[in-house]
Amino acid sequence: MSWSKLQQQLESFLAPALKGTVEYRSTSYRYVPDKAGTCHITVDKKNILNMGDKSNFIRWYQSEIEIKNDPSLDIPVTEAEIEAVRSGAKGPIPEDRLKVMAASRKATEHAKELLAAQATLTKSNFVATANKFLASSIEESLESRDILLNILALVDKRVGKKRILNMSEAVKLKHPIVQYFYELRRRTV
Repeated sequence: MSWSKLQQQLESFLAPALKGTVEYRSTSYRYVPDKAGTCHITVDKKNILNMGDKSNFIRWYQSEIEIKNDPSLDIPVTEAEIEAVRSGAKGPIPEDRLKVMAASRKATEHAKELLAAQATLTKSNFVATANKFLASSIEESLESRDILLNILALVDKRVGKKRILNMSEAVKLKHPIVQYFYELRRRTV
């Protein structure tokens, strides 16, 4: 499918409040066959997401430790996760320490997932991912670990106000770029 047709289809799925605000852009190099084109998403004419571009204002992580030490990262811990730490312990552990241990375990898992998603995004072929988005259900795209699929689903008109408001906890565990687009969409519903 040509870029212009794909762009037209993606923009036809944009939520009405985001039309003209969120745009999909592409550049390609006609006479340089070994140089791939780039695709990016703009918000109010500002380049917000350029695959592999770490110079924008969205936080890109370099290591697991950097993710775990990020003060803006809020990782909720459930009672079941605390109980799993308690049952795995060989002796009594103070309650507050159990919460810290459960949060640390979850933060480590979360850090690994974020780094994997980030690596996939930088290697991502925007066109292939966009075609996958158009061919799959909105639920699959929202629940996916793929950052780009999450973004495309969040700005989609098929995701209603109730669903946007109900996913606030789940979005806390997503990459900052997904959180950015969630907040953008939440302000418009």
